[in-house]
Amino acid sequence: MPPFTVAALYRFAPVADPAALRLHLLDLCGTEVRGTLLVAHEGINGTIAGPQAAIARVIDGVRALAGFDWLELKYSTASVMPFHRMKVRVKAEIVTMGQPDIDPVEGVGTYVSPQDWNALIADPDTVVIDTRNDYEGEIGAFAGAVQPNTRTFREFADWFRTEGRALLDRPTPPKVAMYCTGGIRCEKATAFLKAEGVRDVHHLEGGILKYLETVPEPESLWRGECFVFDERVAVGHGLVEGDHSLCRGCRMPVSPEGRRSTRYVEGVSCDRCWDDRDAAQREGYAERHKQVEIARARGVAHVGATLANPLPAGEGLSAREHSDRSGAKG
Repeated sequence: MPPFTVAALYRFAPVADPAALRLHLLDLCGTEVRGTLLVAHEGINGTIAGPQAAIARVIDGVRALAGFDWLELKYSTASVMPFHRMKVRVKAEIVTMGQPDIDPVEGVGTYVSPQDWNALIADPDTVVIDTRNDYEGEIGAFAGAVQPNTRTFREFADWFRTEGRALLDRPTPPKVAMYCTGGIRCEKATAFLKAEGVRDVHHLEGGILKYLETVPEPESLWRGECFVFDERVAVGHGLVEGDHSLCRGCRMPVSPEGRRSTRYVEGVSCDRCWDDRDAAQREGYAERHKQVEIARARGVAHVGATLANPLPAGEGLSAREHSDRSGAKG
């Protein structure tokens, strides 16, 4: 078995003192667990990795908190540690939508289990909407899903008001089926649509990750891989590590075909960012990559590795935002 257990978790529940909870979670994680947890007055969201026993200790500790006895929780594995360090951050939202008046607990849409999802999205009277961002939809999606092509989740509300609502303009209003990586974005997206007057709103319980974990590949309507916010980059059916890697220049996923491009240089650039970087920037990336490889060969961590890290947890920040903030998760 791979040596590291990866746990993606979230829960919308009142947190009276996020700063105090941050310290408690850091203490729970100790030195064996790495990843990122976001804490806000509305709950907890994040992804952590470590030895199985250490992850179990953290999950038990979170479940012991008032209001967190139930968690949306998905486990997978990694052959190497997918995070560079442990971070617990206090934020205004555990997934940033920028719509403070919606209620992701009482106003949420109807949950649909992975086992019932295929029937719902195969219905011609259903409009399927991917609530993730453009780079995620490019590497994998459900057949026939609408892609808003947003750069960040914060743009989703504006997309729906300017473009998405027109998709529902039919004599008989269609059902809406929404999905995201682990489920948390849909908690807010479905609540938002209901607040906008859309009545028949559904979303995939547990997100794509639960679907890929539980639905046999021969029966699956998923096409491609699912982007995840750690060093595995993407996973496929059975949550096995996928074929995508990460461009260290722009921190965006790169397919096997993309790596065959003459503009792809490991640790430096890819087709997506080649024209946006000058020679001096690429030279700096190349030197960083060289030093990281030297450190890896010596079996030590390199300080620059944290700058090369992809999104370290959850679904609240796009890869573009991450690159702009030099590794910060928000």
